[in-house]
Amino acid sequence: MTVPEGPGPHRRADEPSVVPVLEVGGSHVTAAVVDLDRARIADGTRRRLPLTPGIGPEDFLATLAEAANGVLAVGALGTRTDGGVRTDGGAHPDRGVRADQGTHPARGVRTDRGTYPPRGARPDRGAYPDRGGRPALGGYPAVGAHAALGTWGIAVPGPFDYARGIARYHGVGKFASLDGLAVGDLLTPRLNPRPTRLRFLNDASAFALGARLTAHPGSRRLVAITLGTGVGSAFLDRGTIVEDDPRVPPEGRVDLLTVDGRPLEDTVSTRAMTAQYTERTGRPVDGLRELTARAAADDATARDIITSALHALGGALAPWLTAFEADTVVFGGSITAAWPLIGPPLTAGLSHHTPSLARLTLSARADGEDQALLGAAAFAARSA
Repeated sequence: MTVPEGPGPHRRADEPSVVPVLEVGGSHVTAAVVDLDRARIADGTRRRLPLTPGIGPEDFLATLAEAANGVLAVGALGTRTDGGVRTDGGAHPDRGVRADQGTHPARGVRTDRGTYPPRGARPDRGAYPDRGGRPALGGYPAVGAHAALGTWGIAVPGPFDYARGIARYHGVGKFASLDGLAVGDLLTPRLNPRPTRLRFLNDASAFALGARLTAHPGSRRLVAITLGTGVGSAFLDRGTIVEDDPRVPPEGRVDLLTVDGRPLEDTVSTRAMTAQYTERTGRPVDGLRELTARAAADDATARDIITSALHALGGALAPWLTAFEADTVVFGGSITAAWPLIGPPLTAGLSHHTPSLARLTLSARADGEDQALLGAAAFAARSA
């Protein structure tokens, strides 16, 4: 899976600038429209719906379609019947109608000082750009937005057959009932208008592309790590997703690494860390947010579990960051809200293995959903 260097403002002329996207998480799906020229989500287009634990195939597809179609509906995307696009989340009035004081004068007639110049001419500096171009300081392309609706970018967690759009969630508790589901084939006819193509990519890869686009455009080799239910990862070499290379773990997946002979996620995951806390204290804890909150409130057991887990993660990552010659590592996921708590043991784990990694640029992004949406759009645009 590759994405050429330079996602974002440096688009080719034939690439869409406005792209619809979906981001599927363990407990939600978010739909939006992304303006790649501005590297932002178009105002009024985000729609987030919950995904219940153990959701079945029909409900899963229906929820994705509901989120997507809500974005595409008139008023959500802000589509005009004459081809224009609004960014505020509403529809323009019919052409020639003014909402405040009646109708506009007939086309070509000015009530103040004569006639308008011929259509397409500019009295100041030549012809207007072709329809579909965008002015320097704002506005979406009049036709480009509709053309872009033919391709969706969809970020989903693995394991997933991204090329064929098929879920491979065998043994994955939260999505086990979706194993083998042909998401691409079954979702396409549910979308209105029907897209010509759905482009799937891993959610951590989407996060990495978005983070590079918005925060680290100069990074040559960026690694993204997402920490939440499990551990996600992506390796970018000049904007290209690297998955099959001796410099990265198999498939670019750090969750396949081991700590003391056991899978990494037996040490670093919501399941492992909360279970360890309950085992040691006899008290249940509701996810990583609560665990980090207890650690921040001087719960020694919670702090010890987090410190040990993040130190172990640093040690597991260190040889691969060295082999990949990473210059930037970006962290996302629910635990990043507690970066002052998790950053030091993570850095200590990295530098304990390889002292030079203490100079590595580490950053945490609390807006992981935004980054994933932007990255999915960049991927879809380059693949359109």
